[in-house]
Amino acid sequence: MGSYFTRERFGRPQFLAALILLAFLAQALWLVHVELSSAQSMDGEEALRIGEGLKQWHGRGIASAPLSDPLDDPFIHLSQSSENGFDREHSPLLSLVSAAPLLVWPSHLNAESATYWRWLPKLPFLACGLFLGASLWYVARRLCGNTGGFIALTLYAFSPSLIQAAAVWQTEPEIVAAWGAFGTIFTGIAVAHTLYAPREVVLWNWRRIVLLGVSLAIAIGSQFSMMVVVPMALIFLLYVAPVRRRAGLVIWIAACVVGLIVLFGIYFFHLRTFLESMRHAVFLGLTWRAFAVLPVYKQVAIRLGAACPAFVIILPVALTTYFLWPRSRYFGNTAPLLVGVLFVVLAMATPHTGGAGFLLAAIPFLFIFVSGVLADLLETRYRPVILACIVALLITYMARTLLALAQVSQN
Repeated sequence: MGSYFTRERFGRPQFLAALILLAFLAQALWLVHVELSSAQSMDGEEALRIGEGLKQWHGRGIASAPLSDPLDDPFIHLSQSSENGFDREHSPLLSLVSAAPLLVWPSHLNAESATYWRWLPKLPFLACGLFLGASLWYVARRLCGNTGGFIALTLYAFSPSLIQAAAVWQTEPEIVAAWGAFGTIFTGIAVAHTLYAPREVVLWNWRRIVLLGVSLAIAIGSQFSMMVVVPMALIFLLYVAPVRRRAGLVIWIAACVVGLIVLFGIYFFHLRTFLESMRHAVFLGLTWRAFAVLPVYKQVAIRLGAACPAFVIILPVALTTYFLWPRSRYFGNTAPLLVGVLFVVLAMATPHTGGAGFLLAAIPFLFIFVSGVLADLLETRYRPVILACIVALLITYMARTLLALAQVSQN
């Protein structure tokens, strides 16, 4: 036990990172408080998720497979993303997660007690926001050192879109899919690095295989179109460990089997319902017409700027540095950039089936890329000037986000 609680694992950097994550949580909780104080009733999509989730938890069927009759359940209204009652874009995961905290509520879910129990469905998504932030910190610190880790985590903790996503404030809970996608990509890369050791492939890596499989299930279960992370994980496995590609393929297959079992478990192992839901699912739904429409590019740029206003400055700087300075073009910077760009492209190609989820999932990868390039610049002789610029930018960024949160409460 003493060897686990070491200064390397629980030192000053981890303590400071925890404080930044607490700041993120406080901002998300503030948004939840504002929403529950101003809204007299639940949002329609949230009510649908909760109603369907309670239906499945209480053994009355599988959530959104098919949807309940609106006359039988007061929470339910027909969803635009459904076909023959089956949700084409999501598994029951989000419904189960939304409804799970309500199972501990000791009384009926009535309007009189709504002030108290309406907090409960938000808790799992707040937790996902914290988990994604912690994962981002861990990866960024491993790739970019403490300084890069703090830059990435600060960008994350004060990102308006990610705070909004964790609070599920006027948006869908895409934070779960973003966490699953992030976990899938970087767990796949981590597994590939372990293949250089001459060990038994599956037995030695069983924990990482389970983690990779669960990450796949979370990503796809939250948004069917996140199926794209399955081949992406394989590509990284084969690229990072080219000398043991057969072992990488075995691990990928094993992780896919684990993910399939977990996804099947989300349907409570009802085979017929699971197969029928998969038949109705839209796993990609690409449309390339958006790429011929100029306003679409403008809209994507606006949404990226809204997700992280600091992107207006640091993203062009990071991209210019990356393409002009060979030292910054290594795998630790290139991989998150490629994934982030791919997710942005998929967001444009799937405007009606998960586009918002892809765009949100791209943000953490872009944070990793930007932080890596800035960390490289800090190792040059211009470190004092660059550090001063980064600190000034981050302070302005944090102040802008806090000011925007204060204005939300006044509206």
